[in-house]
Amino acid sequence: MNALLSVAFVLCWSSGFIGAKLGAGTADATTLLMWRFVPLAAVLIAVAAVSRPAWRGLTRREAGRQVAVGALSQSGYLLSVYYAIQLGVSSGTTALIDGVQPLVAGALAGPLLRQYVSRRQWLGLWLGLAGVATVTTADAAAAGAEVAWWAYLVPFLGMLSLVAATFLEGRSPAPVAPRAALTIHCVTSAVLFTALAFGSGAAAPPADTSFWLATAWLVVLPTFGGYGLYWLIMRRSGVTEVNTLMFLMAPVTAVWGALMFGEHFGPQTAGGLAVGLLAVVVVRRGAKPAPAPVPDRSRPSPEEERIPSR
Repeated sequence: MNALLSVAFVLCWSSGFIGAKLGAGTADATTLLMWRFVPLAAVLIAVAAVSRPAWRGLTRREAGRQVAVGALSQSGYLLSVYYAIQLGVSSGTTALIDGVQPLVAGALAGPLLRQYVSRRQWLGLWLGLAGVATVTTADAAAAGAEVAWWAYLVPFLGMLSLVAATFLEGRSPAPVAPRAALTIHCVTSAVLFTALAFGSGAAAPPADTSFWLATAWLVVLPTFGGYGLYWLIMRRSGVTEVNTLMFLMAPVTAVWGALMFGEHFGPQTAGGLAVGLLAVVVVRRGAKPAPAPVPDRSRPSPEEERIPSR
């Protein structure tokens, strides 16, 4: 199950970069993001109205935390990705720059979440960084002077935003139901992107059919598939495991972008892909299984509690 979830997560998350590329030529980034989240938020609110159990026990404090998580992991992250692609950065390069996220998350997982990284996992993380750097260098050289140098810094802001959201969620005292969390995140993004679109005068959607096709792509694959699986895998396997899979986004997106858009993919890119795959294998083999909980014998077990005292 973990392997199937991982494959689905990599494909769905990578599809977000492809969808952003598809929509970049049809409308402004804020327009595309607004119409991606407004209908989605309306549907999720309607579903929430008839599914009360998912919201049971959710406090105002935890709801506020989820608003902050959504603003960071969706609004901040996606705006940087879409804006970078709008500036001319290729979908593969954007994913490659975001690929440094696992190293940042792995370095901070110990002091912030007490999920310490083994030496073998650190080796895998550094291998992944080397693969990302290899492919990023190749793509930047192919782009040449057509893209401003500072445009490559924009995805870094999104990467840091997603890392901050990951740790904010990881420090939550109690997990929120995935359906409730997704609803809060999408409603938060819908409000923020609507405000940005109206503020910049870009709220009106274009009549182009390709715009709505790109919007549908982004709603189904990256949001429900990639975004939902991100939090599910993080809760099942931990921060280091889910962020290690992010190393695969760069090469997968690079291959996908080359096939769909003719983006650069040469021997150096292929070498980076191989190193990224090796990094995932090393980190997963270096993961230490969680120790089995030691039962507290100072308290009676549930079976013992059912035995009447004499």
